[in-house]
Amino acid sequence: MSGGLYSTEVNDFDQTLDLKKIKPYGDTMNDGKTQISFTLPVPAGEEAIEAAKLLMKKMGFENPLVVYHKELTEGFTFFNCYGSCSHTIDYTNIYVPKVESTRWGMAETDEFVRTHIGRKIRVLGASTGTDAHTVGIDAIMNMKGFAGHYGLERYDMFEAVNLGSQVPNEEFIAKAIEFKADALLVSQTVTQKEIHIKNLTELVEMLEAEGLRDKVILTCGGPRISHELAKELGYDAGFGMNTYADDVASFIAQEMERRMKNEPA
Repeated sequence: MSGGLYSTEVNDFDQTLDLKKIKPYGDTMNDGKTQISFTLPVPAGEEAIEAAKLLMKKMGFENPLVVYHKELTEGFTFFNCYGSCSHTIDYTNIYVPKVESTRWGMAETDEFVRTHIGRKIRVLGASTGTDAHTVGIDAIMNMKGFAGHYGLERYDMFEAVNLGSQVPNEEFIAKAIEFKADALLVSQTVTQKEIHIKNLTELVEMLEAEGLRDKVILTCGGPRISHELAKELGYDAGFGMNTYADDVASFIAQEMERRMKNEPA
């Protein structure tokens, strides 16, 4: 008897998937269940908990619940909360600009460059400006790469030079001219106050002023870099989260061949 009742209750749950009205999924379809964390500049206490709940309601969460809170330092409290999202999005109407290239492995890219380009591709990379982080640029450039994806230094048909971090844009351009680089790869990890936007824009403007912009394949990457942002800033491609040297090498090789085909005879 109880088993039949349980079965009826389960079947009463909303199981409708409507891609035009997507909500977060927790236990059942369309329940909107969401976990959210944030810090408020207020001391811990009942007032702080109520402030967090009111804020969640303004965000569009129903039945907000503060399950954990802790004062980080005097006057600042961290919250871990749950609630049901009341908003939906139309998944069928989403368009995300993506890098237009086929992703190959190292051997396939090397073979493509060998047969279609006929020489090694020279790639210069750096974390430019005041950015002191090298994890991203090392993952793409260095021989060992990252997570089983070898870096460009390991490719037979790439000559890759990693300048490291905190490289001024002026120095980066000077090295590119000296190296006769075919492609430039800029890594930006620091994003506070949109400093990565300023730095990336400055590089494009300096390359244009030197008459070099169209002579190189210009790419950038980092945790907050998207292909759409890169294109808006004047780059040929942007590589964000979950991209590896395979993605960068494949794009550069295919873009270089495309440009060679379009060169006047």
